Amino acid sequence: MVPTPQIVGLQECWTQEDYLSIRKQTRHILPYGKFYYSGIFGGGLAILSNWPIIESNMVRYPLNGRPTAFFRGDWFVGKGVACATIRLGPGRENVVEIFNTHLHAPYEREPNDSYMCHRTAQAWEIARLMRGAVERGHTVIGLGDFNMVPSSLAHQLITTHAPVQDVWRVLHPESSLGAASQPAERERGRDVPSARYSLQENGATCDSVLNTWRWNQQQQKALFRGDVISVDPLTSDPRAKRLDYIFFGNGSSPLPDSPQWRVQSAKVGMTGRHPDLNCSLSDHFSVEATISRLAESQTSNSDTLTNRFSAQEQTNDAALRVLTNASLHPTLYTSYNPSPTSSVLPLPYARTPSPAYQIPSQSSLPSPPSLPSQIYGEILSLIATYKDREYRQRRLRLSHFVASVIVSVTCFVGVWWSNRAGVSFMLVFISTLNFGAGVIDGLIGGLFVGSELRALKEFEWEIENAKAMAEDFKHITESVVGGRVLGNGNELQAERVKGNQSLVDEKGGGEVEKELWEKVRASEEYSGKENMRRGHAAMTL
Repeated sequence: MVPTPQIVGLQECWTQEDYLSIRKQTRHILPYGKFYYSGIFGGGLAILSNWPIIESNMVRYPLNGRPTAFFRGDWFVGKGVACATIRLGPGRENVVEIFNTHLHAPYEREPNDSYMCHRTAQAWEIARLMRGAVERGHTVIGLGDFNMVPSSLAHQLITTHAPVQDVWRVLHPESSLGAASQPAERERGRDVPSARYSLQENGATCDSVLNTWRWNQQQQKALFRGDVISVDPLTSDPRAKRLDYIFFGNGSSPLPDSPQWRVQSAKVGMTGRHPDLNCSLSDHFSVEATISRLAESQTSNSDTLTNRFSAQEQTNDAALRVLTNASLHPTLYTSYNPSPTSSVLPLPYARTPSPAYQIPSQSSLPSPPSLPSQIYGEILSLIATYKDREYRQRRLRLSHFVASVIVSVTCFVGVWWSNRAGVSFMLVFISTLNFGAGVIDGLIGGLFVGSELRALKEFEWEIENAKAMAEDFKHITESVVGGRVLGNGNELQAERVKGNQSLVDEKGGGEVEKELWEKVRASEEYSGKENMRRGHAAMTL
């Protein structure tokens, strides 16, 4: 694949043997790599790079499935975020932090997906990691199989609470919000897309009619018998959707001539079939993007660096071996672009933090990013529903444990009074199985569910706090400046309402935003609310 990949992110690379096989075949172009260990069976995440990985760690998700769903495996693999830091050159602006992840799979249809709460909490966690990296002044790349559609709560949390952009939506703002059969997309009143349109415009990476791993068993058996089965690219594709993403964020820098990053291109890749097996290379296609960095103060050819990123997923053993036998596994490419004036689309200002944002202080902070209050309310309702479910589960499991103890004692009493060997054996056998199952349920209900509920309470508090901050900021700015300021800094409506559009144009969004925030912080109402909030936090502790 051209140009040569420079960073590769893999998901579902379950075994060390598979990882080493990939490393052996790509070492000449990707000399550095890291396989991430997590959970009982491993998280399946790996990162390969052309640049040295100077730091690396694995961050486990606090909420990550249930051990009782052993047939699904999410809890046992210990899903989380594979973090790697690479350096492209000297200076803070040349540090890139990569976050590779695989969120909990959606085994049920929304809104009845009991794991949607876990997936939303995981999105919150990776958003926090990416936000921290940007605050350190580093460039951020978040990529992987997020198991979410663009209309989901998880996607809204990431793009709002982390200063990053979904690169596909930057170039394709009218792309689909989900599969054509899903409510969010049906409300748009659009025709069912073809397979080609789903790939080229909607960025669909999963459930495409072109992907043989999504065919029915009869078609797959015919394919493996050697039958040639082709699919017309114009075939309707109602189930195709985008689950794999690349998120990108500019690192903040106080230097006036620091380079700016821009999204240049994005496409779906790895859509071909294996030359011998004639099956798709994975059950997910890859997503690839080109990010250009242009320094205004430098014009030489070597001053423009073009980075290409893609996230690809590897699935079962057969697909993984196919991918291992391929020449490359592209996830991030890099090449030099001699033209500093190439056609690129800039990341919007709202997602490019101002210099003040990298050094937060009590006197200079941008307006806090926030979602509409009803979205936070929807997330809190989701958490409350899931908590009620888990409380019921804990009561049932602990009740089962108590009942198993009673049954076991009864069986042993029966053994004491029975004079028939066969009956005694059956009573002991039943008692042993019953007590074993009861102990397991008791441990799950008493230990795991309790741990899960504590993690839910932490997530709930953070969402409640974000909701309160958003409501307070909106209310205070309306009373202080007589207008409305959105939390993401994208609309400086307060100054425009006051007729100060010229001030916005003259000073730029960041300066006006900073002045408005200073006015808010200086207001008595804000000080009173902050004192109340701190007092409440102290009482909670």
